[in-house]
Amino acid sequence: MSTHKNKPITISTLRKLKKTSEKFSCLTAYEATIAQKISEAGVEVILVGDSLGMVIQGHDSTLPVTMDQLIYHLECVQGVMLTLI
Repeated sequence: MSTHKNKPITISTLRKLKKTSEKFSCLTAYEATIAQKISEAGVEVILVGDSLGMVIQGHDSTLPVTMDQLIYHLECVQGVMLTLI
């Protein structure tokens, strides 16, 4: 993890990290409480993906996940201030 502390992570931040071969972390979150804890821990990126179909909704695959469902879960985690979603 980088030491971004109180500075928001942006695409430019990730490009700089990549250019200097510095590693960054990415974790998955689908709701606000977990997203906040991930951000507080200093994780640079939160991934919200179609895996929610299996993890949250209990489907056998990710195929049933709709764009509306992805947008809903993105809205759930958008309150984090420092981590890139």
